[in-house]
Amino acid sequence: MKTEKVLEIIKVYFNILPDKENEQDIIAQITSGVSFKGATLLILIFAIFIASLGLNVNSTAVIIGAMLISPLMGPIIGMGLAVGINDLELLKRSAKNYGVATLISVLTATVYFLISPLSEVQSELLARTSPTLYDVLIAFCGGAAGIIALCTGGKGNIIPGVAIATALMPPLCTAGFGLATGHWLYFLGAFYLFFINTVFIALATYIGVRLFHFKQIESLSSENDSRTRRIIMALVVATMIPAIVMTVNIVRQSMFDNNVNRFVKAELTQRGTQIISNSVDRDSLRLHIVAVGKEITEAKQKEAQGRMGFYGLGNYQLRIIQGTQSDSLMLLNNELSAMTTSRESERNHVMELSSEVNKLSAQLIEYTRYESLSMEIRSEMSSLFPEVKSLSISRVCEVFSDTATVRHHVVAIIGTSHGKPLPKAESQKLREWLQIRVKADSLVIMHSEH
Repeated sequence: MKTEKVLEIIKVYFNILPDKENEQDIIAQITSGVSFKGATLLILIFAIFIASLGLNVNSTAVIIGAMLISPLMGPIIGMGLAVGINDLELLKRSAKNYGVATLISVLTATVYFLISPLSEVQSELLARTSPTLYDVLIAFCGGAAGIIALCTGGKGNIIPGVAIATALMPPLCTAGFGLATGHWLYFLGAFYLFFINTVFIALATYIGVRLFHFKQIESLSSENDSRTRRIIMALVVATMIPAIVMTVNIVRQSMFDNNVNRFVKAELTQRGTQIISNSVDRDSLRLHIVAVGKEITEAKQKEAQGRMGFYGLGNYQLRIIQGTQSDSLMLLNNELSAMTTSRESERNHVMELSSEVNKLSAQLIEYTRYESLSMEIRSEMSSLFPEVKSLSISRVCEVFSDTATVRHHVVAIIGTSHGKPLPKAESQKLREWLQIRVKADSLVIMHSEH
């Protein structure tokens, strides 16, 4: 008895049928908003330009303004109404105008981003590239509020609010940005968000029309009516699946981050120690903790490592970077910077290492080239200086202790057949010839005693 009374009270408060306006007037109003030509088309183009500007300069206020003047909602609600009352002609007209409006919107946004000097990806753009199940709920609830407002005459603040909440314009502009800049994932993500909004606004409209008991056009058989419902359900499920997958991934990441924060707070927090950051390396399965102040003891670290499984982190290794002195803190900052280095800095580091390797290679070649040079000039030297039987060439460094200066010389050690130094004239001739062959600014010739 009590249950029946509660249900009766609910029916009284939630019965929307008495507030329904004239059905023909509602249909005429929705039908008039389906068409896209003349002034409506120009308003759409200007709204797209405004929304693109807002996304480009990351201005939320400008984006909201574009959503308020956008006429995109018309054909979407028209499709929901057409399916709800079995009006095939209205469905065809709504779908055609929806396609035209979508194409013009994407092309307009693409043209804008092609000529815009600003190419940086802003947060407002990124927010439209990863739709989730929450966007499905927003679109459905927004569409439901919209159709109730249209059917009951409560259009004051509701329709503009629906336009802002469901955000049809920004995804299309982001899709244009993706096309203009070649970011295909941005294009696909943004267009998928727009498709979600379309399907669930139309679905909410369809359900609203049925709940308000709009008169059906008896042009379709019951079999076709059942087929229409099956197609709608299939489309709804197919649209929801990718959003559900993305939402599950986001929820998992959020839960993982929450587990990491709980672990750090419960197991590593102590008086005199401040945890300044934590980061997770999923490739090496390591949890990096950076702490300053009082050091976390080895025993506490081992205890914390053993309890990581209670926080869903059993596969991860704990690594704590800490120090109490200023030098240790600088070392921590350097190590933290190394962990968070961008690809650009890594590339610069590789280039620096490559330059150092090239420099060392050049030095090595400089020191070893005289060995091969000695072999090259051996036959030539035996013809010019038959008394010389052996030749050794090397590079030496001379350091002056009083002035701390350094000089480099090329030293040639020669051995003669008779074991005595060459005559002065012959020695000078040999010096000049060797200096040209080894291309040395400073050449010292020494005679071997053997």
